[in-house]
Amino acid sequence: MSTEAVLLEGRVDELRLPLGEITLEGTLALPNHPQGLVLFAHGSGSSRHSPRNQFVANSLQRSGFATLLFDLLTSAEEQLDRETAELRFDIRLLARRLTAVTSWMLRQESVRGLPLGYFGASTGAAAALSAAARLRESVVAVVSRGGRPDLAAADLGFVKAPTLLLVGGEDRVVLDLNRAALAKLRCPGKTLVVIPHASHLFEETGALDEVARLAADWFCRYLVCADRPQKASAA
Repeated sequence: MSTEAVLLEGRVDELRLPLGEITLEGTLALPNHPQGLVLFAHGSGSSRHSPRNQFVANSLQRSGFATLLFDLLTSAEEQLDRETAELRFDIRLLARRLTAVTSWMLRQESVRGLPLGYFGASTGAAAALSAAARLRESVVAVVSRGGRPDLAAADLGFVKAPTLLLVGGEDRVVLDLNRAALAKLRCPGKTLVVIPHASHLFEETGALDEVARLAADWFCRYLVCADRPQKASAA
């Protein structure tokens, strides 16, 4: 599984994202003539170096999307979380960070005016949905991979962006949580897709490739290709 951000045409920038008293680290991959921007929210105990998120990001880049992978926590906070696990489930904190980074990115000349989507994994999916509920006029589409949308329960009814929930068929507890969250979403086009025989981390052969394909189709449809038929089928 290749995770290195390599663009045939375009550039990759390492960013320092200033958020008041803290600064977060991020990697912006910017193809030539991007057709949209996707911000990634990593899951619990992970970072912008998540190989699974990088794999999906590389696929989106090949489809012409700019991607931003960034750390939701500072280095000191990551160390604290490794010892206590007290921050990885603080969805309000993570959503505030994602909201602030989104607002900062929307002001940057290199991506200004691009339609914007979120890709969230695990607890990062809850942060993405909470942030999408707060930024209803800015966030156009959301994709969740093995997510915990139930942790954003209070915000689910306020999400306007069409949302795709991707869950492994063997990830039974998370699948039940996603089905319950789907019922609470009120956004147009909400869809749950179960990837057969896949576990929570989508480590099975071809599972992550399917995640990347479905995510690219979703963002193409809702960010830039409104007339393109949807390939995902609802569970």
